[in-house]
Amino acid sequence: MRILDQPGRSTVHATNGMAATSHPLATITAIGILQAGGNAMDAAIAACAVLCVVEPHSTGIGGDCFCLYSPKGRGILAFNGAGRAPAAATIDWYRHNGLRTIERHSPHAVTIPGAIDAWSRLLADHGTMSLGEMLQPAIGFAADGFPVHHRQQDDWRACEGLLARDPTAASVYLIDGKAPSVGAVIKFPLLARSLETIADQGRAGFYEGWIAADMVDYLRGKGGLHTLDDFARASGDYVTPIKTDYRGYEIYECPPPGQGIVALGMLNILSGFDLAALDPLSVERFHLEIEAARLAYRDRAAALGDPDQASIPVETWLSAAHADADRARIKMDRRMARLPPSSLPRHEDTVYLTVVDKDRNAVSFINSLFASFGSCLVAPKSGIVLHNRGTGFVLDAGHPNCIAPHKRPMHTIIPGMLVRDGLTHMPFGVMGGHYQAIGHTHLLTNLIDWKMDPQEAIDMTRVFPDVLGQGDGVMIESGLPSDVRAGLTRLGHRLTPSPRPIGGAQAIRIDWDRGVLQGASDPRKDGMAVGY
Repeated sequence: MRILDQPGRSTVHATNGMAATSHPLATITAIGILQAGGNAMDAAIAACAVLCVVEPHSTGIGGDCFCLYSPKGRGILAFNGAGRAPAAATIDWYRHNGLRTIERHSPHAVTIPGAIDAWSRLLADHGTMSLGEMLQPAIGFAADGFPVHHRQQDDWRACEGLLARDPTAASVYLIDGKAPSVGAVIKFPLLARSLETIADQGRAGFYEGWIAADMVDYLRGKGGLHTLDDFARASGDYVTPIKTDYRGYEIYECPPPGQGIVALGMLNILSGFDLAALDPLSVERFHLEIEAARLAYRDRAAALGDPDQASIPVETWLSAAHADADRARIKMDRRMARLPPSSLPRHEDTVYLTVVDKDRNAVSFINSLFASFGSCLVAPKSGIVLHNRGTGFVLDAGHPNCIAPHKRPMHTIIPGMLVRDGLTHMPFGVMGGHYQAIGHTHLLTNLIDWKMDPQEAIDMTRVFPDVLGQGDGVMIESGLPSDVRAGLTRLGHRLTPSPRPIGGAQAIRIDWDRGVLQGASDPRKDGMAVGY
């Protein structure tokens, strides 16, 4: 229950429609679309386009997206809007040129952006309004300006050094070499022109013509392998969502190459523990979450890749036997000193938003540049920030996530959908790059095991273990009680304060019995949930 005499937010309640995003201007845009007669898909894409302007560090039209969609709350559709590597991106080329890793500020970090293609397809198939109409609010903010918010400015400031390395990025996104101050009104005329072109010409306005030529010329000038043909052939796909059962609920995620399967694997491990018997702010709870994450991310490192070009063992990964074996490795009196190799066979910033409309169409939508400002490379004529999703590849021949022509890299961005008794119960998502799979698990266990309402579940203190290096480090937020810190330290976890809030989240729960929507937005971001 909300403690009303302490700072915090209440869960928002409404009956007609609701939107929850990481920025107030995007949330208000979505509500305006709903009130004007648009549906949840219309509102989600209009809000996402606004976020591509007002949160340029988090997302952009030079990024990718994934979507889960539940028409009228029944059944789940999934769309993979991830871009692919250029046709010339062979492992032999990288080896011949002496590359062992793909660096963030490199043209090789830029796969063909998939967002605009995805928006076009999703609106055509499930929306009621045109892409041109849905881009108008974003065009207005880019051309006329918007004020900088607090969290946004903090993230922006952290990227000053990288932005300064690229002449266009520095001229567009820095003022005298610095991030704009809180409350400063910022305009992006280059981006406004690009959005106007896309609004007029649709998908072709981005993947063909002067915008595509601007991106290709810029990337090739830096040594990239991109061609106009790579852009022209870009296309997302409807895919079959994956799911697991957790205490009477079905949790749906997009399939690989997204890391949603990692969240499902974590939930499968934790399903064998009686979490509800523990305090949600206890040593035991966080120890189990940390250890389950380490095991699940070990599998991610070993087996996750593009299923179009590698065999991903989804069935084995989500099997009860695999979860049982991992669960047996967890000891309650100490941290696992060393993880065994994965038994699976081998064949960073984002925006998340959710909208539910009066007909209970539910959209779970995520759009990303990966790291803040992506690659920090900006095409000079279009003003488009290019993502760094290609850093998700490895340059290890034989690995399922090794770079290859037209291949999609491992993706961290994952929209989620919670279903119960055949009805969509809650579209949800957690931002934060590699943290997202842990974030899904943390949010869902708060809701299901400890019966928190959506805002309480999002507010709850977070921890983020070193799942990439598999060291003993765990970043913690300041709200973790001192006795819990001491207890985790005794178990062998090395705790360090997180330099930034861990992730962000949005969720809208549908109360079918009472006809009420319950929305929540993460106070770690600038956004809000609004209903009407």
